[in-house]
Amino acid sequence: MTTPMNKPPRKNPVARTRQPTLPPGMRSRRALGLTAAAAEGRFDLQVCQECEAVQYPPREVCHHCLSADLKWQAVNPKGKLLAMTTLEHSNDLYFRERLPWRVGTVVMDAGPSVVAHIHGDINEGDMVRLSLKLDRSGQAVLVALPPKPTPHMEDDPVLRETSCDPKFRRALVTDGKSPVGRAVIKALLDAGATTVFVGDPEIWKKDAAFEALCADERVQVQDLNVGNIDAIERVAKSIGGKIEILVNTANYERDGGVLYNRDIMKAYDSLNTNCLGLIRLAQQFGPGMAARANDGAVNAVAWVNILSVYAHMNLPARGMWSASQAAALSVSQCLRNEFRPSGIRVVNVFTGPVDHEWEQLTPPPTVAPSALGKAVVQALRDGVEDSWVGDVAKEFMELLSDNPKGLERELARR
Repeated sequence: MTTPMNKPPRKNPVARTRQPTLPPGMRSRRALGLTAAAAEGRFDLQVCQECEAVQYPPREVCHHCLSADLKWQAVNPKGKLLAMTTLEHSNDLYFRERLPWRVGTVVMDAGPSVVAHIHGDINEGDMVRLSLKLDRSGQAVLVALPPKPTPHMEDDPVLRETSCDPKFRRALVTDGKSPVGRAVIKALLDAGATTVFVGDPEIWKKDAAFEALCADERVQVQDLNVGNIDAIERVAKSIGGKIEILVNTANYERDGGVLYNRDIMKAYDSLNTNCLGLIRLAQQFGPGMAARANDGAVNAVAWVNILSVYAHMNLPARGMWSASQAAALSVSQCLRNEFRPSGIRVVNVFTGPVDHEWEQLTPPPTVAPSALGKAVVQALRDGVEDSWVGDVAKEFMELLSDNPKGLERELARR
């Protein structure tokens, strides 16, 4: 059984912060198919369409019949741990700082034998469940897990390194007064976050639900509006060095397209909050988080953006807002690459229509704020880069992959 993790002591303020290190990150173009699956929490391997042989490692042609018709698809993740060893020495700096480290060979029920990182709750001869995880370099690795959850299994060093678990970490929620913000705060607290700093964009406005949530001693309210650079700078100077997880919940959502909407301020406000606000936050909080990405057991680990699924394709009824979401997605992709040398993971949580005041006329199904908050925490625990929340978002992505032009026409009728 995994030894439960204890709350780490306060860091010595004069001690040197350990510099970020990354595991080896080079992969072939074919192997990036594993990364694509791991980024969304899937377990996909190449499968030959001629003889149905499962391939590992990824290759250009089938190892059995030499067919080039190999497709990525879900396969059985179960197998047996054939052999295992514990590394006590490594020439790689990343693993040298994390020794001892367990690796082993797993024979999959699907056929291939793979080398994987081994969870501490399994031993040689045990049945295991393989999972694709992203390591700190942003590349896919195989992790062998117990077939069923075990007590405190999330505290194992392998999972701690391949996830962004909020347990014992400090988080910032940029807009805690919105229904989504309140749900994210509660979910982070329930997940074991030690402190949640909460941005209040309208400090003058009273909200009973928000004030009740802030009565928790683990919640610290900050005067923060992502549209105000002075407010962001002030908060960043005060708490920027303490943030291990940042969740951007700021959102300005309004109806209206482009052609018959002469209110240019609506477009400005959407872009100012949803896109420029993200840029301001990244410039003020990002460097400090990157510097603490290797800072012990509660290092800075994740930047989370809650975006609409319409960031991928415009909803004409809310064309300006959709455009601002698309711009925010583009900024997020830039951040993902800029954060990669430090190991900070940028997580995009895409949601369908959320059940709040600006979706009153939207027919069901909608996403409850509480479900969105739980989805954010689950994405952090799973260590994924992209998560889809709600029936609308999941159907949207299936249609976008299958028939994007048909989806474009369908959105025009909504």
